[in-house]
Amino acid sequence: DRVVDYLLCRCEDITPLALQKALYYIQGFHYAFFGKYVFVEDCEAWVHGPVYRDIYERYSSYHFDPIDGSQKSDDSVFTDSEKTVIDGVIQNICCYSGKTIERFTHSESPWLKTRGSLHAAMNSAKIISKDDIGAYFIEVKRKYDMLTPSDIDSYARRMFERTSRC
Repeated sequence: DRVVDYLLCRCEDITPLALQKALYYIQGFHYAFFGKYVFVEDCEAWVHGPVYRDIYERYSSYHFDPIDGSQKSDDSVFTDSEKTVIDGVIQNICCYSGKTIERFTHSESPWLKTRGSLHAAMNSAKIISKDDIGAYFIEVKRKYDMLTPSDIDSYARRMFERTSRC
């Protein structure tokens, strides 16, 4: 809830789809940089990418519209490592549309592995394991030679280039 409030306060025009993906990236990159997960909640491999069910249910009435943002958020509730990763995701991932970020997640192994042979349009509530998320983002950090969460930009730009090709 605190992370969602912070995202809604800091991200202008964030849709439910983009919010879900931001949470997934925060979880993965925080693990890659600091060896700990931010959330205890599990993420599911839905048709449109990773989803935290409780957050989906809370904001589903917005459909594809931006969520009304929080007026304020207390960032003192976050550790330095959490805030650094959240801000890195806001700056480097949340600048893309929800549909663009969805394409990112559709090319990443945690979502692909969990979905397995399911048809692209088939609903699923399969849990994306935290181990898969952690291992994937550790590999991303290594492959892109990331030293700090501000280095997320190199991955985001590469994903945009890869997924926006016709």
